[in-house]
Amino acid sequence: MGCAMRMIFVNLPVADIGRSRIFYEGLGFTLNPQFTDDNTLCVVISDAIYLMVMTRERFAEFSPKPVADVVNTTGTLLALSCESRDAVVAMMDAAVAHGGTDNEKVQDMEGFMYGLSFCDPDGHVFEPVWMNPAAVEPQS
Repeated sequence: MGCAMRMIFVNLPVADIGRSRIFYEGLGFTLNPQFTDDNTLCVVISDAIYLMVMTRERFAEFSPKPVADVVNTTGTLLALSCESRDAVVAMMDAAVAHGGTDNEKVQDMEGFMYGLSFCDPDGHVFEPVWMNPAAVEPQS
């Protein structure tokens, strides 16, 4: 079965919805008010990508397993494409300015890819990355 456009809803548990709102809006993302309340933020990354940021208690209602402690372990790396190297740096700067942590990891494959790594205030790992479109075009 095909799907015209697949969407992804990444669910993240957080300790403080207000702090998360400040952080994700500080990165320039908007919220979908239809799916945002005191326990959940629907963060719009793109037309096809959404973060469902939930209190740990709300998240636990959906999870078949105990909620992970992502402050001390990493369960997921969320790579977000950016339109340029400068946009990667700008996202990192915004993350740190709004309560995120620079993981001090740089991926620099000159001419092909450039990426950085930060944690949101709850420890979820994000990797803004730019890939040179000429380097990823299909080969004939």
